[in-house]
Amino acid sequence: MPATAEQVIDLLGAMVRIESVTPWLIPTGSGEAKIAGYIADWLDGTGAEVEIVEVESGRPNVLARLRGTGGGPTLCLNAHSDTVGYAGWPDEALVPRVEGDRMYGLGSADDKAGCAAAMLAFARLAESGVRLRGDLLVACVADEEGSSIGSEHLARQGGMDAAIVIEPQPTHELVVEHQGFGWIDVITRGVAAHGCEPDVGVDAIVHLAEVITRLHRLDREAFQQHPSLLNSRTVFHTGTVTGGTDYATYPSVAQVGIEVGTQPGEHLSDRVAEIEAIFAEIAGNEPGFRGEVAVKLEREPFVARGHEALQSVVSRAMTDVLGREPKITGMNGWTDAALMQAAGIPTLLLGSTGGNYHTVNEWASISELVRLCDILERIARDYLA
Repeated sequence: MPATAEQVIDLLGAMVRIESVTPWLIPTGSGEAKIAGYIADWLDGTGAEVEIVEVESGRPNVLARLRGTGGGPTLCLNAHSDTVGYAGWPDEALVPRVEGDRMYGLGSADDKAGCAAAMLAFARLAESGVRLRGDLLVACVADEEGSSIGSEHLARQGGMDAAIVIEPQPTHELVVEHQGFGWIDVITRGVAAHGCEPDVGVDAIVHLAEVITRLHRLDREAFQQHPSLLNSRTVFHTGTVTGGTDYATYPSVAQVGIEVGTQPGEHLSDRVAEIEAIFAEIAGNEPGFRGEVAVKLEREPFVARGHEALQSVVSRAMTDVLGREPKITGMNGWTDAALMQAAGIPTLLLGSTGGNYHTVNEWASISELVRLCDILERIARDYLA
C-alpha cells in the first residue's frame, strides 16, 4: 500500500521546520547536520543500514541501504537536504502551512519533497517484507544548492548501477537531459581619478554597462530565438553588480556576476568566447576599455546514457500510477544528475510539482508527492527484483 497524504504531510512538515540553508550560498546558514540527524533517525526505524557521511565538517550525506539477497543491481535514489536562504519571508519560511493540496515552506518542493518521497518509498518497501535481489540506496545529499559537494562525494564512492535524481518536476515528466551552467564574474577596469579630470579618469562602470547591454542583446537575439527542443532557451541572467567608491571619483573597477547556461554539446568555454568577443567589440569604440572573465563555478550539461533498462522500468511505473505514458523531456535548470551520470552511473530525473522555488511561499503538491512515492516504490520493486 503506497504512502498516504497524512504521512507525506507529517514527514515533509517536520523537515521544513529544520533550517538547512547551505552556507556555501548564505554564510550564516546552518548546513545539513541537524536535518541529517533527523533523516537518519527516521530511516533507522525502518530497519535500514544507515550511515551519516561527513563530506566536510558539519556537511553530511545520509545514506540508507535496504540490502537485497544478492546478485542484483544497486539503485540509488538521490535527493538533496539543503535549501537556499529565506530573507524574503523570515517569519514564515520554517513554519509549514497546508492549504488545499499545497504545503508551503522553505524547501517544501526543492528538495525536501524529494527526500520525503525517497524515504517513504524506502519505508514502504522495507515494511512490505519483500525480498529483492538488488540493493536500494537512498542518498539525502548536502549542498546541491551550492557546489554539490554531497553528490560529488557520493559519485566518487561508486557501487551504484543506476540512479534516479529527484527534483521538483511535474510528475508525468521524465527528464533525460538538462542544461549545464556557469557562474561568472565579468570585470571591467578603468582608471581612478578626480571627478573633474575626465582626461585622466576611465569609467569602469560605464564600460561595464556596455558589456551588460551586449549580453542582454546576446540573450534576446541568440538564446531566446534559438531554444533547445528539450531544454528550452539557454539560461542567462545577471545576479550581482558592484563598482565604484564614491560620487566624486571615476570608478577603477566594476563587476557583474552572471549565471549562463550551456546546452548539451556546448561547454562554458563557448560562453566565455562570446563574452570575449563582446570585449573586442567594445574596445574598438571605447578608449581605455579593459575587461576580464573570472569563472567561479562550471557544471556540464546532463545527458542520460546507458539508461535504457532503467528507463523502461521507470516508464512502466509512471504509466501504471498516472494512467498515461510519461513525457520524455529535458529542463533548463541544472541538477546533480549531471554529476551522477558523469561518474558513469546511468541516471534519470523525476519528481513532483511545486512552485515559487528559491523565493517567498515555496510550495509542494501533496497529491503529486503521494503519487511520486508510489512510482518510486514500484520502480525499486521492478528494477531490483
